[in-house]
Amino acid sequence: MPENVKCRCPWLDITKPDYVKYHDDEWGVPVRDDQKLFEYLTLESAQAGLSWYTILIRREGYKEAFNQFNIKEVAQFTTDKVNELLLNDKIIRHRGKIEATINNAKCFMLIQKEFDSFSHYLWGFVNNETVVNNRSKKEDYPATSPLSDLLSKDLKKRGFKFLGSTTCYAFIQACGLVNDHSIDCYKRSQIINEYQQG
Repeated sequence: MPENVKCRCPWLDITKPDYVKYHDDEWGVPVRDDQKLFEYLTLESAQAGLSWYTILIRREGYKEAFNQFNIKEVAQFTTDKVNELLLNDKIIRHRGKIEATINNAKCFMLIQKEFDSFSHYLWGFVNNETVVNNRSKKEDYPATSPLSDLLSKDLKKRGFKFLGSTTCYAFIQACGLVNDHSIDCYKRSQIINEYQQG
């Protein structure tokens, strides 16, 4: 089937090639690398109150601003660095979100210390197996779930910021804890087959 007629998720704006690439290459693919998980966590927390595409088009800016999402380096950012980032038009210039990213890097490292990796901690919420959902229409997609409620509550207890249940649901969708590709999306079965899910 030609690329342009592949069946994809109903929420995807197929007029945006970079959005389509993100959907096809990354969204919902299980991620177990801590640096990549920190990147997703940072981008999702930056999205709070905005559209995902607003963040996606600034992704390279975020990579540059946050040292390729090097967790240890971000954890050491100073107030001067925050002030510098507030002048950076390649990211969302929101003091609270920038400070939250630095705070979250520190909290992330504490989880790494406790669980050997953030990935071990995160995937423990789903017994190390992706939850495969059955979505068909745009209306079928929830903003939150019991799983995102649980994760958000635990992250907040551990000191994380800008990670409410809605943000956490977007995060677990992105990094593949849940497979929320629609039933007729070609990517759903591809991920199931590749990762022996379902």
